[in-house]
Amino acid sequence: MKVAYIFSTQGHTVSYKLGKMILPQLEEDRHGVDVAGMFFFEDNNYVLVKGDPIGERLAKVAKEKNILLMGCDQCCIERNLEDKLIDGIPIGCFPNLYQALSGNMPDQIITL
Repeated sequence: MKVAYIFSTQGHTVSYKLGKMILPQLEEDRHGVDVAGMFFFEDNNYVLVKGDPIGERLAKVAKEKNILLMGCDQCCIERNLEDKLIDGIPIGCFPNLYQALSGNMPDQIITL
């Protein structure tokens, strides 16, 4: 099965659920499903900024496992992050996300 994650909940979603659960499982090849992509809303985009420890680890795993990482364009622009993201991570809106995932379509989308 192939999944995509949408990180929309504020608070400790990215630092805890991604950083302490999902990411270690991906790094250790024990997540149990293939991940097609991850899309980040609001303050969750800060994890995609160059130098963020979770983001740097995530970018490495994403490259190895062909996982799309994308930040919400409006959320990034509002926070002045569009030029601060880890190299190769695009920003966009749902049409961009759909197009980017079209060659690696997930079976399920999970919103956290």
